[in-house]
Amino acid sequence: MSTVIQKINQFKIILGSASPRRQSILKELGLDFSVKTMPVDEIYPDHLKREEIAIFLAELKAKAFEVNQKEIVITGDTVVWHNNKALGKPKNSTEAKEMLQSLSGKSHEVISSVCLKTSDQLISTYGVTKVFFKDLSESEIEYYVNNFKPYDKAGAYGVQEWIGQIGVTKIEGSFYNVMGLPTLKIYEAFEKLLKSMD
Repeated sequence: MSTVIQKINQFKIILGSASPRRQSILKELGLDFSVKTMPVDEIYPDHLKREEIAIFLAELKAKAFEVNQKEIVITGDTVVWHNNKALGKPKNSTEAKEMLQSLSGKSHEVISSVCLKTSDQLISTYGVTKVFFKDLSESEIEYYVNNFKPYDKAGAYGVQEWIGQIGVTKIEGSFYNVMGLPTLKIYEAFEKLLKSMD
């Protein structure tokens, strides 16, 4: 196992996210962690754009935690940026279908942030991936929304689900970033954190 992961695992790691995708990605990275979420109103100032939104929300979630010297809290957020605006989580099937129709046949950016909080530090970073969709038919959108109910996903889709399998034509950047956790960036943040402790 990587010495970086070994050293990080000496801390009590808390993942501040209920996302099953983030949990499985962290497990694959080799991290030992527990899951704990804090209620936070995910509201951000109107003037923020792209990665500013993702970082603001990840830090907002991290700041809700009290952390001792032996703990590291990991929080994150994902923003789908399209037509100069952020697509959040759809409130209902109508909104989900509208979002997917707007993404159909075009490219958009997925920006996933991560924030590490220790007793005395806050380290934030993010990754950007460009995702291209084919022209999605109405029946494909209808089938996906009705069967997969993507109401917990920014932009109304999960790249690892059916719509990603049949609809995504190209990805420029990290696949894991689109799933919700920029693994390369989080690894670099671990290295930065450990260096600051030497």
